Parts: sequence; C-alpha cells; structure tokens
Amino acid sequence: MAKIHELSENLTNQIAAGEVIERPASVVKELVENAIDAQASRIRVEVQHSGLKQISVQDNGSGIAPDQIDLAFMRHATSKIQDEHDLFNIATLGFRGEALASIAAVAHVEILTSTDGQTATRAAFAGGVKKFQEDAGSAKGTKITVGDIFYNTPARLKYLKSPKTELLKIVDIVNRIALGHPEISLTLASDGKVLLRTPGNGNLKQDVANIYGRKVAEKMLTVENEDPDFTLYGLVSEANLTRSSRNFISILLNGRYIKNYQLSSALLDGYGNKLGGKYPIAVLAIEADPLLVDVNVHPTKEEVRLSKEKELSRLITSAVTEALMDEDEASPLFQLTPFKDKTQLDQLEFNLKPNVVDTRRPDDFQLEVSQVAEPEGKTDITNKKETETKETAEKKENKQEEKTFAPEYVDLNQVREDDQYVLTKSWDRHVKEQTALPPFAGGEEAASPVTSKADQLLRQHLPALRLLGQMGGYLLAEHGGDLYLLDQVAARRRLEYDQILASLEKDENYQQGLLEPLVFDFSVYDYQKLKDQLPLLRQLGLEMEDFGQNTLLMHSYPTWLKGEVTVQVRELLDQLLSSRENDGKSLLKLVAAKAAESNVSRRVNLTDAEAADLLLRLQTASDPYRDASGQVAVVRLSQNDLSKLFKKGK
Repeated sequence: MAKIHELSENLTNQIAAGEVIERPASVVKELVENAIDAQASRIRVEVQHSGLKQISVQDNGSGIAPDQIDLAFMRHATSKIQDEHDLFNIATLGFRGEALASIAAVAHVEILTSTDGQTATRAAFAGGVKKFQEDAGSAKGTKITVGDIFYNTPARLKYLKSPKTELLKIVDIVNRIALGHPEISLTLASDGKVLLRTPGNGNLKQDVANIYGRKVAEKMLTVENEDPDFTLYGLVSEANLTRSSRNFISILLNGRYIKNYQLSSALLDGYGNKLGGKYPIAVLAIEADPLLVDVNVHPTKEEVRLSKEKELSRLITSAVTEALMDEDEASPLFQLTPFKDKTQLDQLEFNLKPNVVDTRRPDDFQLEVSQVAEPEGKTDITNKKETETKETAEKKENKQEEKTFAPEYVDLNQVREDDQYVLTKSWDRHVKEQTALPPFAGGEEAASPVTSKADQLLRQHLPALRLLGQMGGYLLAEHGGDLYLLDQVAARRRLEYDQILASLEKDENYQQGLLEPLVFDFSVYDYQKLKDQLPLLRQLGLEMEDFGQNTLLMHSYPTWLKGEVTVQVRELLDQLLSSRENDGKSLLKLVAAKAAESNVSRRVNLTDAEAADLLLRLQTASDPYRDASGQVAVVRLSQNDLSKLFKKGK
C-alpha cells in the first residue's frame, strides 16, 4: 500500500485553481467581483489575445493595505466573513478567499494597489510564490495584471477553445455582471478595441441598450413585484421580440448572476403561449435576505440553494404576466375595443350559439412523428423482398436525418442481456453466412446484378402515384394497389427545401435590392460571432457589411426569402447564432430547412392539376417521405396493411 503524505502547498493551490479557474473568463469574473466588493464605481477590463496572453482589471475601489497583500494571496484568507454566522449571511460576491491564490498558482500576477491615492504598493507573484514587493505611486484603487495563464499547467491549455470562443466567454460574463450592477461603469477592451462601455448611472435600460442594442432596449417592458421575502425588478422583452435560445435570459440574485432552471421556467410561464417555442430577452434582478440564500454550494458560485423557491417562482410569473397585460392595454387595438359588461343575457346568448363547442381538429392539426404508426415495409416500393436493401440504401444516404427518428437497434456484435436474445452455439457461423450475402457484401455493387435500374430508382424515390382525391389538406393516391396518404404541408416543405438548398450550394441566389439598407443591432457577443460569418452570409444571399458599434447593414436579400424581410432575416441570424454546427454544409442545410418551414407554413386549397403536379415533383425529391425537419410526409398502406386494419382473414 502506498504511503499517505501531505500535499505541498503549491500542489494544493493548483488543485484549488482547477475548481475556480477553468479559463480566462474565470479570471475576469473573479477579479471583477473582487472590485465590486471593494465598492468600486468604475472598472476597466483589458485582455490581450482573448486573455491567453494578458488580463488586466483596474478599479477605483478601496484598495489593499501594504501589510495585507500577502494575506490576500493566501488560500482561505478573506475580509468578507468572520465566523460561521457570516457564512449564512453573505452579502458580497466573493467570500471563499480562493480567487487570488488560485490565479497566482497558475499564472504570473502583478498587483498595484493604493488605499489613499497617494502612496501605493506593487507586488508580483508566480506559481503561488511572491517575487517582490515595492513602493509605487498610483490613484486610489487596485490594478491586477494576469499574464501567461496556465504557464505551469500546460495540460489545461488543451482544454481551452479557440481564441475567438474564449473572448466570447469573457464578453458574456462581463455582460452579465454589467446587467447586475447598472450603478457601476464597466469597460471591456480587447487588444486595444473597446467592446463594451456602460455609463454606470443606474439606468438598467441604458445598459441593455449598450449590450443588446437600442432597438431591443426600446421594446423592453419594466417588471416590478415584491412580497415580504423578495423584491423583484427588471426588464423583459415584448412577446414579439424573441430569440432561439435561453442565452438572453439573465437572472441576478443580490447582484450575483445565477443559473436556475426553475426561475427561468417561471419567467417563461409568465408569457403563457405567446412565445411560440422561443425565448424572450430578460434581465431579472432579485433582492432577497441573505439568510434565504446559500451560495456556498459551488466553487464558481453560479449555482445557489434557495429557500422559498416556489414562492419566488410565483412572484416572477405574476410580475411578467402583469407587464404583458399592461402592454396589451397600451396598444391602439386594445384601446379601440372597449370593455363590455357581462350580463346574464350576454352569457345566455353565448351559450346558445351553435358553434360554441367545436370539437373538430383545426386544419393545421398534425400528429407527432412518434404517434404515426409506420406500416410494415414502409420503405419498400415494389415488394417485401427488397425491404432490407431499401433500408440499407436510405440509411447510407440519409444517415444524419434518420438518426433522430429511428430507434437504437441492437448491433450484430452486441449481445442483448435478456431471454429474447439468447445466442446459440451456431450464432457466429450464421452471422458469417448472412453477412457474406448481399447487401452486406459489396454494398450496392453486389446487389446490382439482381436488381434492375428501374427497381433501384423506385427504391430511392417515390413511385408514380395516381391522385385519388383530397381531404382536409391531405392527398390520397395509389400505386400498384397500395394506398398512399400525403401531408400536403410536409411535401411542399420538402420540395421548397430541395430548391433552396440547391440554389445555396450552386451560389445562384437571385437578389432583391433595397432602396435603403436595413440596420440590425446585436449584442457584443453576437456581433463578434457574426463578423466572422459575413462570407457565409453572402453565400446565403444576405449582403451584409460591418457598420461598427455592434451593427450590421443589409443591402439585399435572396428572393427565396418570403414574408416580412426584417423578421425573416432576424430569425435566420438567430438560427446561425444558436447553431452548434461548424461546417458550412451543415449551416446551409440548417438555413434551407428554416426557410422552407417559414415559406410553407399553412395548407392551401390545391386544384387537381396542382395536386397531380405536386405528386409528380415529389418523385424526384431528395427524401419524399419526410420534410427537412423530419415530419412525415408520406404514409404507405399496402394491401396487407389494409387487410389487417379491417381484420380480414380472421
């Protein structure tokens, strides 16, 4: 057995740094929070090479006394708590006494601090060891410079993302802190260029304008509510101003940015069904008695434990609902519709209307993919003997799309641990014999001698269908004695998707010019991401240029973009920003699918000629059986399926 020994101080500091300092953004967060705790009213953050080379945080706070500097860089040394009672009554952002020690353990740190604005002290640390301390001159406050992060722990460098990603992480955390402290003037600069500057006048809406853009700030509604335990104040966007992810929701508890799923859900509940599956822009500042909050549950303090969380959730939901109701009452349409007193006679007339209770399904009713019973041999067009070959070919061509719909099947080499899959002694021999047969051996080449080209074409595409009729937006057709049911919307979306994707891949986007360019404002975070995507945007047909100050100008847009241009372009840009796909091909497919969904959103009345033409064009679609999002477009019922439905032969 290995001998037990005590870890060295340097090693324990590096282990502690692993919990607190994950990336350059972690350094920025800890230093800025320390500056806020020091009662600073102005904080400036400067980074070089996304913080990998150098990070500098300067404030005008209270400073650190010369004889306290060594203590400040020791683990578990802090001025913010004194005893166990203070641990459960924390009113500061930092309290663990680990930040400076953890940073100094993995980087070169230099501190210049003054408590009176006349005399100052400069000191340097590296690897957790102080290098020097000397007298200097400086204004009141503290400036900490961190260089060569992870210089002595190179293994951690490989876990960092690209410099662009690391910079965006820093931008995001500074944005959150600025929203939580509008009374503090915050400046963020990267390689000499200012990315964010807030005035520090306590106006939250002005901070939102600096971070998300003026147009967003103009559409923010004030939220206020309180009860004996909590005070709530903040801004939420109008129901028609949404984004495609939760990244624009900031919840701040006693000035601390936190992540809490239940509180975020309470915010969404306040909107009811107005969001349409999207997310609002929101900044909620919550003030609570520190005794109700336990922030000592996570090293980075982003996760907290809350007492009376359900009561706070109800407070948030009701506040958001009231803000949206006030918006409705202020709208001109609402003002033109006066209230009418409800009487028993009015209620009686309403009850006697014949269509008060209408149980019919709406025209746009669609079953979920999981609810549609896929008939046996659905992908077989000619006969059951070709079913296995058909499925293999489709899986090769549509592997990415099929992944989200098809269940996980047992692999031939994976043993199932249940009684239905007991392997016999002859299992290996049988598997070897079967895999030597088509289509396993040789793929399509092995299957081609026994399969005609016509059969291969039918197996990959929809056969020639004869239209039987239409019913409620669905088409009924037949081929070879089999019945085909087609969802009109999903089929049209598939054709629209193929057409848009083909034009994008061939770079044949016909442009519609604008007399005056459209202006799009973004947050610093989104602006930095989109600047790198301008070549891709041009390939999509969006002629946009950088206008500075977190703004892009659009001079023309592709003709396949239908509807209100500003709304459609904003949705496409949100789709790009929220996408995790990195390669251009995947992004083109994503945009084409989104555009097809927007362009074909409802059912239309087709003439017989138009319906027949739809069936004809669907034969050559890339995947006629589903649209780009996976919605079923075609359901086939064979003669055998129909017999089973009507219980024939029993």
